[in-house]
Amino acid sequence: MIWNFTKMHGAGNDFVVLDGVRQAIEMTPERARALADRHFGVGADQLLVVENPLHPEADFRYRVFNADGGEVEHCGNGARCFVRFVHDQGLSRRNPLRAEICTGLITLFESESGEVAVDMGSTRYDPAAVHFDTQGLQSHTKGQDTLWQLPLPDGSTPELSLVAISNPHAVQIVTDIETAPVAQTGPLIESNPRFAQRVNAGFMQVLDRHSIKLRVFERGAGETLACGTGACAATVAGIRQGLLDSPVLVHTRGGPLNIEWDGTALRMSGPAVSVFSGQIDIDALTHSFNSKDANHP
Repeated sequence: MIWNFTKMHGAGNDFVVLDGVRQAIEMTPERARALADRHFGVGADQLLVVENPLHPEADFRYRVFNADGGEVEHCGNGARCFVRFVHDQGLSRRNPLRAEICTGLITLFESESGEVAVDMGSTRYDPAAVHFDTQGLQSHTKGQDTLWQLPLPDGSTPELSLVAISNPHAVQIVTDIETAPVAQTGPLIESNPRFAQRVNAGFMQVLDRHSIKLRVFERGAGETLACGTGACAATVAGIRQGLLDSPVLVHTRGGPLNIEWDGTALRMSGPAVSVFSGQIDIDALTHSFNSKDANHP
């Protein structure tokens, strides 16, 4: 089966985008892993599938699959690429667009400058919203936020701010983003058994009241060059702790993102870039990818 695809990125967070409106896309974990592999497939942090909506008020349904094959709730950088893809492919001229994700509806707008803004929906901060088990853990308040101390196997005990923006985030403040132990403690937080559905681990350095640096170890993808929902979660955490004021410029390794939050409405804007388009035999790719694993146990 031949699939048409487009490779895109938002601030370096890269995607394989598939039109499920004009072609039949049956995504499976095996197919997602094969496509996302950077050596044997196209290569991507996530896969985006655009489909006809199920919700009567939505223009499209927008689905996200991580590089490990799992389907997740939301991706902010992916949402911006979704809008650009829909307009570039002529699927719709509507602007703004309403997209259906698995947790509700989001609104997206493409400006004349080419940047895309996304109304990210609601935020929640209770541990249950990120499926976090707090039993036996210590916490303390900082401003309007609650910080949870999470003992890790490496002996560290980071203080985490919990933010749900459709998908779960745990944000900690670091003094130097370049030396932050993202590669070491990121996986320990992301897959910690206290997070029943895993979590995106954010590392935030506050520069001033309107700017931060951010790195995120994403659930199912590892560290990415940028994470849109992670940028939103870090901004919200910083404002709730009294460290930041909206708007906030978030410096990621892939480029800047702009976040605005007034305590209710959460809005993100940034680039969405098409890199190239192509075709791939998904069955042949998946078979070759699985054979690689079989030949090298």
